[in-house]
Amino acid sequence: MTLHPVDLLVIGAYAVLTLAIGLRFARRNRTTERYFLGGRDFPGWAIGLSFIGSTISSITFIAYPADSFKTAWLRILPPLAFPLVVLLACYAFIPFFRRGTVHSAYHYLALRFGPSVSLYAALVYLTMQVVRAATITYLLAVLLSSMTQLPVLACIVLAAGVTAIYTIKGGFEAVVWTDVIQTIVLLSGAVVCVLFIVHALPGGLAQVFSEAWAANKLSLRDLNPATGQLEAVHRGFSLTEKTALMLVLVGVANYLAGQLDQDSVQRWCSAKSSREARKAMFVLGFGAVPIWAGFMFLGTCLWTYYQHFPSEVSTAVLAGTRKAEDILPHFIITVLPHGLAGLVISAALAAAMASLSSCINAASMVCVNDVYRPYLARQKPDGHYLAAGRLTSLAIALLMAGGAWLFYLASTKTILDFILIVTALLGGGASGAFVFGMFTRLGDARAVLLGIAATVLFTGYAVLVTFGVWPRLFNAYYTSILSNLIMFGTCCVAALLFPRRGGDLANLTVWDRAPEPAATPAGCPASLR
Repeated sequence: MTLHPVDLLVIGAYAVLTLAIGLRFARRNRTTERYFLGGRDFPGWAIGLSFIGSTISSITFIAYPADSFKTAWLRILPPLAFPLVVLLACYAFIPFFRRGTVHSAYHYLALRFGPSVSLYAALVYLTMQVVRAATITYLLAVLLSSMTQLPVLACIVLAAGVTAIYTIKGGFEAVVWTDVIQTIVLLSGAVVCVLFIVHALPGGLAQVFSEAWAANKLSLRDLNPATGQLEAVHRGFSLTEKTALMLVLVGVANYLAGQLDQDSVQRWCSAKSSREARKAMFVLGFGAVPIWAGFMFLGTCLWTYYQHFPSEVSTAVLAGTRKAEDILPHFIITVLPHGLAGLVISAALAAAMASLSSCINAASMVCVNDVYRPYLARQKPDGHYLAAGRLTSLAIALLMAGGAWLFYLASTKTILDFILIVTALLGGGASGAFVFGMFTRLGDARAVLLGIAATVLFTGYAVLVTFGVWPRLFNAYYTSILSNLIMFGTCCVAALLFPRRGGDLANLTVWDRAPEPAATPAGCPASLR
């Protein structure tokens, strides 16, 4: 089924508005500081909304409603840990990156453990950003193709091309302000769907709650594939099965890693002051959880709707013969009136573009300041690094689109396997290294390199377990928890065997931190001036 011209007009208007906002800032980018940090004068509320927009990708927009439609609300448990991680970031992490001592997450690792650890972490981050961006682009392109009947390649060009244009030209300032608009649009899309369903049901909102409650759709239960029934999960500690406590701990591990990469550090440094940076984190921490819950509730509303107005697709999803992720696109195309469907599709675009623009700009900043500047082109004029930033942004956008096209050409199994292997072998344990550096005075590069080796061996084992080569000793959900514990534990043991070789730890651990300086225009980061 093709989209109505009214829907195409709405989507086109959204794309033009986004480009106009992004390109508005192109003339202001005359320095690397402006290009990568937007002048460091953003208010906390704007940075917070930008955080939300980049966190809620198109995967969340589709996957959360799909999960609660098919199962219940068990997967809301990991996000409940998010406010705890936000508080830790506000009072432990932000002071490290707001005092002018370091200019990125990986510059901190260079000061604390030396260039080898920093370069490794920066290259891992760049690889992960490209894989993440390509995955989001691919999934969005498939979604758009299914709803518009356009070829997948055309949808990749649409999704990646519009984002690349305003990100490359407008820099970080364009990223933040388009993220603000995109956050509003994606939330509007979810609200429209919920309101339409509530209006369509005879009993309105009360009917959603009563029927969902009676069917345990609002419970913290999980679907048993063997019986097709929702079953309660245990609450306590277990490494072999999903429990409520362990899912919350998974959230802690995953969100902790997210607060210790360049996406977060870049936004902290771009705020007007430390107070505004903390305000941004409060907007994120206490705004994202209700939003995630809202997307879960959308899935519950969809389940209630299709109990009364069943379709072939909804029946197949509940029977397990179609993917649950098909339900929201099916609802958008077949149920929503013209115009509203275009708005909700624009919301899906917004969710993806907010994440993709952040990926491009943050990865470009790391590439220039943590790889190109210190190792390949030292002591060049600032204009040289500004040009390099734009070129690397273009290169990352091309890799993003090319990766999405390769994902489309490959089989689904190959894509999932590839993503699993890359994220497990490269992504595991990074936050463990940061925590080791910030909260202990122990160790140097030797300890962390041994920690990296141990973590890679463990995650390699986890991949082999996933493919059935070796027996499973723990649930796959807990790989991130265990990898970070192994990283931290190995670093501690190695540090005892190889004592730290001198070096000044001033402002590099929580135990050696000077009082935070007052906010000045020459604040974080000094190296970009």
